Amino acid sequence: MLRSIKDTGPRSMAARRVIKKYPNRRLYDTEISSYITIEDVRQLIVDGEEFEVRDARSGEDLTRQVLLQIIAEHEQDGEPVLSTQLLSQIIRFYGDSLQGFMGSYLERSMQVFLDQQQQFRNQIGGALGQTPWAMMNQLTERNMAMWKELQQNLAGSVGQTPASGKGKPDKRER
Repeated sequence: MLRSIKDTGPRSMAARRVIKKYPNRRLYDTEISSYITIEDVRQLIVDGEEFEVRDARSGEDLTRQVLLQIIAEHEQDGEPVLSTQLLSQIIRFYGDSLQGFMGSYLERSMQVFLDQQQQFRNQIGGALGQTPWAMMNQLTERNMAMWKELQQNLAGSVGQTPASGKGKPDKRER
C-alpha cells in the first residue's frame, strides 16, 4: 500500500511529489522510493496530494496522460461519470474557436459544484450532529416524547366531559 506524505515527514510547499514513469510502464514514487500502481496514483488524487508524473528518461511531463488513463479505467468499470453524450460534446470542442474557453469553463463549473457539495455536507453535518446515529437517536427521542404527549392528551380528553372539564366519575365513586 502507498504511504502518504504524512509518513515521510514535511516537505516544502513549492515541492511537488514526483513520480517517474519508466518505459516498461512502471511508476516509481521518488518520495517513498518505491514502485506504485496506477491505483496508488488515484489514491494520491483522492487524498489531495500534489504530484507530477515525469518520463524517467526525457523528463517530459506525463501527468495528463496518467490522469486520462485513470479516468478511462474508471469509466470502463462500474458506473461511469461521463456519459457518451457528454464525451461527444467535449470532443466537438476540439478545434472549435471556443476550445480555449471550454477547459476553464469546466474547471470553474467543477469548482462551483465542489463548493456547493461541501456547503451541503456542512449543512447536513449540522443537522445530523456528530454522526448519523446521533441524529437517529435524537429523532427517536423526539418521536417518543411526542407519542407520549399525544397519548396523555388523548387519555385526558377521553375521560373529560365537555361541560365540566373534569373526568367522568369512576364507577367506584358513584
